[in-house]
Amino acid sequence: MAQSPSSSVFAPWDDPTKKPLIRFEGVTKRFGDFTAVDNLDLHIYEREFFALLGPSGCGKTTIMRILAGFDPPSEGTVWLDDVNIAPVPPNKRPVNMMFQSYALFPHLSVYDNIAFGLKRSPMPKSEIDGRVQEMLRLTRLEKFARRKPHQISGGQRQRVALARSLAKAPKLLLLDEPLGALDKKLRNDTQFELMDIQEKTGTTFVIVTHDQEEAMTVASRVAVMDNGKLMQVATPDRIYEAPNSVYVADFIGDVNIIEGNLRPQEPGKVLIDWTEGEAPIRAEANGGLTEGTRVSYAVRPEKIAVSAERPDDRANVVQGKIIDIAYLGNISTYHVQLPSGHMISAQMTNSRRIERRDFTWEDTVWLSWTDTAGIVLTQ
Repeated sequence: MAQSPSSSVFAPWDDPTKKPLIRFEGVTKRFGDFTAVDNLDLHIYEREFFALLGPSGCGKTTIMRILAGFDPPSEGTVWLDDVNIAPVPPNKRPVNMMFQSYALFPHLSVYDNIAFGLKRSPMPKSEIDGRVQEMLRLTRLEKFARRKPHQISGGQRQRVALARSLAKAPKLLLLDEPLGALDKKLRNDTQFELMDIQEKTGTTFVIVTHDQEEAMTVASRVAVMDNGKLMQVATPDRIYEAPNSVYVADFIGDVNIIEGNLRPQEPGKVLIDWTEGEAPIRAEANGGLTEGTRVSYAVRPEKIAVSAERPDDRANVVQGKIIDIAYLGNISTYHVQLPSGHMISAQMTNSRRIERRDFTWEDTVWLSWTDTAGIVLTQ
Protein backbone atom coordinates (compact mmCIF):
# COMPACT_ATOMS: atom_id res chain seq x y z
CA MET A 1 0.00 0.00 0.00
CA ALA A 2 1.23 3.46 -0.86
CA GLN A 3 1.94 5.64 2.15
CA SER A 4 2.46 9.37 2.49
CA PRO A 5 5.97 10.42 3.58
CA SER A 6 4.72 11.32 7.04
CA SER A 7 2.83 8.10 7.68
CA SER A 8 4.25 5.00 9.29
CA VAL A 9 4.96 1.94 7.23
CA PHE A 10 1.95 -0.34 6.78
CA ALA A 11 3.14 -3.66 8.21
CA PRO A 12 0.60 -5.10 10.67
CA TRP A 13 2.11 -8.59 10.16
CA ASP A 14 5.19 -7.35 12.05
CA ASP A 15 3.13 -6.06 14.99
CA PRO A 16 2.29 -8.82 17.51
CA THR A 17 -0.53 -6.67 18.94
CA LYS A 18 -2.42 -6.63 15.61
CA LYS A 19 -5.12 -9.26 15.14
CA PRO A 20 -5.50 -10.70 11.65
CA LEU A 21 -8.80 -10.24 9.85
CA ILE A 22 -8.53 -13.72 8.28
CA ARG A 23 -6.99 -16.81 9.87
CA PHE A 24 -6.53 -20.15 8.13
CA GLU A 25 -5.71 -22.79 10.73
CA GLY A 26 -4.70 -26.22 9.46
CA VAL A 27 -6.94 -25.93 6.41
CA THR A 28 -6.93 -28.84 3.96
CA LYS A 29 -9.21 -29.23 0.95
CA ARG A 30 -9.51 -32.52 -0.90
CA PHE A 31 -11.41 -33.36 -4.06
CA GLY A 32 -11.53 -37.15 -3.99
CA ASP A 33 -7.93 -38.36 -3.87
CA PHE A 34 -6.55 -34.96 -4.93
CA THR A 35 -5.37 -32.54 -2.23
CA ALA A 36 -5.84 -29.00 -3.54
CA VAL A 37 -4.86 -27.22 -0.29
CA ASP A 38 -2.56 -28.99 2.15
CA ASN A 39 -2.60 -28.09 5.89
CA LEU A 40 -2.58 -24.33 5.31
CA ASP A 41 -1.84 -21.78 8.05
CA LEU A 42 -2.18 -18.18 6.91
CA HIS A 43 -2.98 -14.76 8.41
CA ILE A 44 -4.29 -11.80 6.36
CA TYR A 45 -4.73 -8.39 7.97
CA GLU A 46 -7.33 -5.65 7.69
CA ARG A 47 -6.69 -3.11 4.89
CA GLU A 48 -4.14 -5.44 3.32
CA PHE A 49 -3.86 -6.01 -0.44
CA PHE A 50 -2.85 -9.69 -0.37
CA ALA A 51 -1.83 -11.70 -3.45
CA LEU A 52 -2.03 -15.45 -3.92
CA LEU A 53 0.50 -16.25 -6.63
CA GLY A 54 1.36 -19.52 -8.31
CA PRO A 55 1.00 -21.70 -11.40
CA SER A 56 -2.29 -23.26 -12.50
CA GLY A 57 -3.41 -26.00 -10.13
CA CYS A 58 -1.38 -24.78 -7.14
CA GLY A 59 -4.46 -24.23 -4.94
CA LYS A 60 -4.79 -20.44 -4.99
CA THR A 61 -8.30 -20.38 -6.49
CA THR A 62 -9.42 -23.08 -4.03
CA ILE A 63 -8.36 -20.80 -1.16
CA MET A 64 -10.45 -18.01 -2.64
CA ARG A 65 -13.47 -20.29 -3.08
CA ILE A 66 -13.15 -21.40 0.56
CA LEU A 67 -13.20 -17.74 1.64
CA ALA A 68 -16.21 -17.05 -0.60
CA GLY A 69 -18.09 -20.06 0.79
CA PHE A 70 -18.29 -22.02 -2.46
CA ASP A 71 -16.09 -24.86 -1.16
CA PRO A 72 -16.01 -25.93 2.52
CA PRO A 73 -12.63 -27.03 3.89
CA SER A 74 -12.16 -30.78 4.37
CA GLU A 75 -10.20 -30.08 7.57
CA GLY A 76 -9.26 -27.04 9.61
CA THR A 77 -10.93 -23.71 10.41
CA VAL A 78 -11.21 -20.37 8.63
CA TRP A 79 -11.86 -17.34 10.81
CA LEU A 80 -13.06 -13.99 9.49
CA ASP A 81 -13.03 -11.23 12.09
CA ASP A 82 -12.98 -13.91 14.85
CA VAL A 83 -16.02 -15.71 13.39
CA ASN A 84 -15.74 -19.30 12.15
CA ILE A 85 -17.22 -18.85 8.67
CA ALA A 86 -17.61 -22.54 7.82
CA PRO A 87 -21.35 -22.63 8.70
CA VAL A 88 -22.04 -19.18 7.16
CA PRO A 89 -23.55 -19.41 3.64
CA PRO A 90 -21.92 -17.34 0.86
CA ASN A 91 -24.73 -14.75 0.71
CA LYS A 92 -24.48 -14.09 4.46
CA ARG A 93 -20.72 -13.47 4.54
CA PRO A 94 -19.28 -9.91 4.55
CA VAL A 95 -17.35 -10.99 1.46
CA ASN A 96 -17.75 -10.11 -2.19
CA MET A 97 -16.07 -11.62 -5.23
CA MET A 98 -15.08 -10.09 -8.54
CA PHE A 99 -14.74 -12.63 -11.33
CA GLN A 100 -12.36 -12.54 -14.29
CA SER A 101 -15.33 -12.42 -16.69
CA TYR A 102 -16.81 -9.45 -14.70
CA ALA A 103 -20.29 -11.12 -15.04
CA LEU A 104 -22.06 -7.84 -15.81
CA PHE A 105 -25.72 -7.84 -16.81
CA PRO A 106 -25.69 -6.86 -20.50
CA HIS A 107 -29.25 -5.47 -20.48
CA LEU A 108 -28.63 -3.17 -17.50
CA SER A 109 -26.87 0.20 -17.53
CA VAL A 110 -23.64 0.83 -15.65
CA TYR A 111 -25.71 2.54 -12.92
CA ASP A 112 -28.14 -0.37 -12.60
CA ASN A 113 -25.35 -2.95 -12.60
CA ILE A 114 -23.80 -1.21 -9.60
CA ALA A 115 -27.20 -0.80 -7.91
CA PHE A 116 -28.30 -4.40 -8.50
CA GLY A 117 -26.96 -5.90 -5.27
CA LEU A 118 -27.94 -2.86 -3.19
CA LYS A 119 -31.59 -3.18 -4.26
CA ARG A 120 -31.61 -6.70 -2.81
CA SER A 121 -29.87 -5.70 0.42
CA PRO A 122 -31.32 -4.24 3.65
CA MET A 123 -30.06 -0.79 2.62
CA PRO A 124 -32.94 1.78 2.64
CA LYS A 125 -34.00 2.67 -0.90
CA SER A 126 -33.42 6.34 -0.15
CA GLU A 127 -29.68 5.65 0.35
CA ILE A 128 -29.07 3.55 -2.76
CA ASP A 129 -28.66 6.40 -5.23
CA GLY A 130 -26.11 8.13 -3.00
CA ARG A 131 -24.09 4.94 -2.67
CA VAL A 132 -24.15 4.27 -6.43
CA GLN A 133 -23.05 7.85 -7.14
CA GLU A 134 -20.22 7.41 -4.63
CA MET A 135 -19.05 4.25 -6.44
CA LEU A 136 -19.29 5.99 -9.83
CA ARG A 137 -17.07 8.81 -8.55
CA LEU A 138 -14.63 6.39 -6.96
CA THR A 139 -14.16 4.47 -10.22
CA ARG A 140 -14.42 7.58 -12.46
CA LEU A 141 -17.48 6.28 -14.31
CA GLU A 142 -19.90 9.19 -13.80
CA LYS A 143 -20.03 9.98 -17.55
CA PHE A 144 -20.87 6.36 -18.40
CA ALA A 145 -23.66 5.76 -15.87
CA ARG A 146 -26.39 5.32 -18.50
CA ARG A 147 -24.40 3.23 -20.95
CA LYS A 148 -24.72 -0.54 -21.33
CA PRO A 149 -21.66 -2.78 -20.83
CA HIS A 150 -21.19 -3.29 -24.60
CA GLN A 151 -20.93 0.50 -25.05
CA ILE A 152 -17.84 0.91 -22.85
CA SER A 153 -14.26 -0.38 -23.03
CA GLY A 154 -12.82 -3.45 -21.33
CA GLY A 155 -11.06 -1.33 -18.72
CA GLN A 156 -14.30 0.52 -17.96
CA ARG A 157 -16.21 -2.78 -17.64
CA GLN A 158 -13.54 -3.90 -15.18
CA ARG A 159 -14.19 -0.77 -13.11
CA VAL A 160 -17.97 -1.35 -13.22
CA ALA A 161 -17.45 -4.85 -11.82
CA LEU A 162 -15.18 -3.40 -9.12
CA ALA A 163 -17.72 -0.69 -8.23
CA ARG A 164 -20.51 -3.28 -7.99
CA SER A 165 -18.34 -5.48 -5.76
CA LEU A 166 -17.51 -2.60 -3.42
CA ALA A 167 -20.99 -1.08 -3.29
CA LYS A 168 -22.13 -3.18 -0.32
CA ALA A 169 -18.95 -2.26 1.61
CA PRO A 170 -17.71 -5.82 2.21
CA LYS A 171 -15.00 -6.46 4.80
CA LEU A 172 -13.22 -8.57 2.21
CA LEU A 173 -13.10 -8.36 -1.59
CA LEU A 174 -11.86 -11.38 -3.55
CA LEU A 175 -10.46 -10.74 -7.02
CA ASP A 176 -10.05 -13.77 -9.29
CA GLU A 177 -7.57 -12.89 -12.09
CA PRO A 178 -9.37 -9.52 -12.41
CA LEU A 179 -7.10 -8.07 -15.10
CA GLY A 180 -6.59 -11.17 -17.23
CA ALA A 181 -8.87 -9.98 -20.05
CA LEU A 182 -7.08 -6.62 -20.48
CA ASP A 183 -4.17 -5.87 -22.82
CA LYS A 184 -0.78 -5.29 -21.22
CA LYS A 185 -0.75 -1.48 -21.19
CA LEU A 186 -4.31 -1.22 -19.89
CA ARG A 187 -3.54 -3.93 -17.33
CA ASN A 188 -0.56 -1.95 -16.06
CA ASP A 189 -2.63 1.25 -15.79
CA THR A 190 -5.48 -0.59 -14.05
CA GLN A 191 -3.14 -2.09 -11.46
CA PHE A 192 -2.44 1.39 -10.10
CA GLU A 193 -6.15 2.25 -10.21
CA LEU A 194 -6.87 -0.87 -8.14
CA MET A 195 -4.25 0.13 -5.58
CA ASP A 196 -5.67 3.64 -5.36
CA ILE A 197 -9.25 2.42 -4.91
CA GLN A 198 -8.20 -0.16 -2.32
CA GLU A 199 -6.40 2.48 -0.29
CA LYS A 200 -9.31 4.96 -0.51
CA THR A 201 -11.91 2.41 0.61
CA GLY A 202 -9.75 0.63 3.19
CA THR A 203 -11.26 -2.69 2.08
CA THR A 204 -9.14 -5.81 2.45
CA PHE A 205 -8.36 -7.18 -1.03
CA VAL A 206 -7.24 -10.74 -1.78
CA ILE A 207 -6.20 -11.21 -5.40
CA VAL A 208 -5.52 -14.50 -7.20
CA THR A 209 -3.07 -14.23 -10.08
CA HIS A 210 -0.42 -16.17 -11.95
CA ASP A 211 1.14 -12.90 -13.18
CA GLN A 212 4.24 -12.28 -11.05
CA GLU A 213 4.58 -8.65 -12.14
CA GLU A 214 0.96 -7.96 -11.21
CA ALA A 215 1.35 -9.50 -7.75
CA MET A 216 4.60 -7.61 -7.12
CA THR A 217 3.00 -4.32 -8.21
CA VAL A 218 -0.28 -4.31 -6.29
CA ALA A 219 0.27 -6.41 -3.17
CA SER A 220 1.36 -5.47 0.33
CA ARG A 221 2.34 -9.14 0.73
CA VAL A 222 2.57 -12.07 -1.66
CA ALA A 223 1.99 -15.76 -0.93
CA VAL A 224 3.83 -17.95 -3.43
CA MET A 225 2.15 -21.35 -3.72
CA ASP A 226 2.97 -24.75 -5.18
CA ASN A 227 1.03 -28.01 -4.96
CA GLY A 228 -1.37 -26.71 -2.32
CA LYS A 229 1.36 -25.44 0.01
CA LEU A 230 2.64 -21.98 0.88
CA MET A 231 6.25 -21.76 -0.24
CA GLN A 232 6.85 -18.23 1.08
CA VAL A 233 4.72 -15.35 2.39
CA ALA A 234 6.46 -11.97 2.44
CA THR A 235 6.47 -8.45 1.05
CA PRO A 236 7.27 -8.18 -2.69
CA ASP A 237 10.80 -6.86 -2.07
CA ARG A 238 11.59 -9.76 0.29
CA ILE A 239 10.17 -12.31 -2.12
CA TYR A 240 12.38 -10.93 -4.91
CA GLU A 241 15.56 -10.11 -3.00
CA ALA A 242 15.49 -12.85 -0.35
CA PRO A 243 13.62 -15.91 -1.68
CA ASN A 244 13.67 -18.84 0.75
CA SER A 245 14.02 -21.57 -1.90
CA VAL A 246 15.08 -22.26 -5.46
CA TYR A 247 11.39 -22.63 -6.38
CA VAL A 248 10.51 -19.08 -5.24
CA ALA A 249 13.68 -17.57 -6.73
CA ASP A 250 12.99 -19.24 -10.07
CA PHE A 251 9.26 -18.45 -10.09
CA ILE A 252 9.65 -14.72 -9.44
CA GLY A 253 11.39 -12.90 -12.28
CA ASP A 254 14.56 -13.93 -14.12
CA VAL A 255 17.39 -15.52 -12.18
CA ASN A 256 20.63 -17.43 -12.65
CA ILE A 257 20.79 -20.58 -10.51
CA ILE A 258 24.26 -22.07 -10.03
CA GLU A 259 24.84 -25.25 -8.00
CA GLY A 260 27.98 -25.90 -6.05
CA ASN A 261 29.63 -27.04 -2.83
CA LEU A 262 30.03 -24.60 0.03
CA ARG A 263 33.19 -23.65 1.90
CA PRO A 264 32.64 -21.42 4.95
CA GLN A 265 35.18 -18.64 5.40
CA GLU A 266 35.13 -15.83 7.98
CA PRO A 267 31.74 -15.26 9.70
CA GLY A 268 29.06 -14.48 7.14
CA LYS A 269 31.32 -15.18 4.16
CA VAL A 270 31.43 -18.33 2.02
CA LEU A 271 33.03 -19.69 -1.12
CA ILE A 272 31.08 -21.89 -3.54
CA ASP A 273 33.03 -24.34 -5.72
CA TRP A 274 30.86 -24.71 -8.81
CA THR A 275 32.91 -25.77 -11.85
CA GLU A 276 36.46 -26.65 -12.85
CA GLY A 277 38.50 -23.85 -14.32
CA GLU A 278 36.58 -21.05 -12.61
CA ALA A 279 37.31 -19.31 -9.33
CA PRO A 280 34.85 -20.09 -6.52
CA ILE A 281 31.91 -17.74 -6.15
CA ARG A 282 32.28 -15.36 -3.23
CA ALA A 283 29.05 -14.77 -1.36
CA GLU A 284 27.49 -13.84 1.95
CA ALA A 285 25.47 -16.42 3.88
CA ASN A 286 24.08 -17.00 7.34
CA GLY A 287 26.07 -19.18 9.69
CA GLY A 288 25.37 -22.83 10.37
CA LEU A 289 26.31 -24.13 6.91
CA THR A 290 28.98 -26.81 6.98
CA GLU A 291 31.86 -27.58 4.63
CA GLY A 292 30.76 -29.39 1.48
CA THR A 293 27.05 -28.57 1.81
CA ARG A 294 25.42 -28.70 -1.61
CA VAL A 295 23.82 -25.30 -2.26
CA SER A 296 22.19 -23.30 -5.01
CA TYR A 297 23.39 -19.78 -5.64
CA ALA A 298 20.80 -17.38 -7.11
CA VAL A 299 21.78 -14.07 -8.69
CA ARG A 300 19.48 -11.79 -10.71
CA PRO A 301 20.60 -10.74 -14.23
CA GLU A 302 20.38 -7.03 -13.37
CA LYS A 303 22.95 -7.54 -10.60
CA ILE A 304 25.57 -8.68 -13.15
CA ALA A 305 27.68 -6.12 -15.04
CA VAL A 306 28.91 -6.69 -18.61
CA SER A 307 32.25 -5.18 -19.67
CA ALA A 308 34.86 -5.46 -22.40
CA GLU A 309 37.74 -5.28 -19.93
CA ARG A 310 38.24 -7.37 -16.82
CA PRO A 311 37.13 -5.35 -13.75
CA ASP A 312 39.49 -5.30 -10.77
CA ASP A 313 37.03 -4.21 -8.09
CA ARG A 314 34.40 -6.98 -8.16
CA ALA A 315 34.31 -10.11 -5.98
CA ASN A 316 33.15 -12.40 -8.80
CA VAL A 317 34.44 -12.25 -12.37
CA VAL A 318 33.96 -14.69 -15.27
CA GLN A 319 34.57 -14.49 -19.01
CA GLY A 320 32.36 -15.84 -21.78
CA LYS A 321 30.88 -15.35 -25.23
CA ILE A 322 27.56 -13.66 -26.03
CA ILE A 323 25.29 -16.32 -27.55
CA ASP A 324 22.02 -14.42 -27.64
CA ILE A 325 20.60 -10.95 -26.96
CA ALA A 326 17.00 -10.19 -26.00
CA TYR A 327 16.18 -6.55 -26.75
CA LEU A 328 13.27 -5.36 -24.58
CA GLY A 329 13.37 -1.64 -25.32
CA ASN A 330 14.44 -0.26 -21.96
CA ILE A 331 16.81 -3.16 -21.23
CA SER A 332 18.73 -5.85 -23.07
CA THR A 333 19.37 -9.31 -21.68
CA TYR A 334 22.66 -10.92 -22.70
CA HIS A 335 22.98 -14.72 -22.60
CA VAL A 336 26.67 -15.43 -22.10
CA GLN A 337 28.17 -18.93 -22.38
CA LEU A 338 31.20 -19.71 -20.24
CA PRO A 339 33.98 -22.15 -21.27
CA SER A 340 32.46 -24.66 -18.79
CA GLY A 341 29.18 -24.60 -20.76
CA HIS A 342 27.28 -22.67 -18.08
CA MET A 343 24.93 -20.03 -19.49
CA ILE A 344 24.61 -16.81 -17.45
CA SER A 345 22.13 -14.03 -18.13
CA ALA A 346 23.01 -10.39 -17.51
CA GLN A 347 20.89 -7.29 -18.06
CA MET A 348 21.91 -3.80 -19.05
CA THR A 349 19.87 -0.62 -19.36
CA ASN A 350 19.67 0.66 -22.94
CA SER A 351 20.84 4.19 -22.22
CA ARG A 352 21.94 4.62 -25.85
CA ARG A 353 20.31 3.83 -29.18
CA ILE A 354 20.55 0.20 -30.29
CA GLU A 355 22.93 0.91 -33.17
CA ARG A 356 25.41 2.25 -30.60
CA ARG A 357 25.25 -0.84 -28.42
CA ASP A 358 28.63 -1.80 -26.98
CA PHE A 359 28.29 -5.56 -27.45
CA THR A 360 26.81 -7.90 -30.02
CA TRP A 361 26.59 -11.62 -30.81
CA GLU A 362 29.81 -13.67 -30.50
CA ASP A 363 31.62 -10.92 -28.56
CA THR A 364 33.81 -12.06 -25.69
CA VAL A 365 32.86 -10.18 -22.51
CA TRP A 366 33.52 -10.13 -18.78
CA LEU A 367 30.66 -10.64 -16.33
CA SER A 368 31.08 -9.45 -12.76
CA TRP A 369 29.07 -9.05 -9.58
CA THR A 370 29.60 -8.31 -5.90
CA ASP A 371 29.64 -10.77 -3.03
CA THR A 372 26.28 -9.35 -1.83
CA ALA A 373 24.51 -9.56 -5.23
CA GLY A 374 23.27 -13.14 -4.90
CA ILE A 375 21.76 -15.37 -2.26
CA VAL A 376 22.76 -18.85 -1.06
CA LEU A 377 19.86 -21.35 -0.94
CA THR A 378 19.79 -24.76 0.66
CA GLN A 379 16.33 -25.89 -0.51
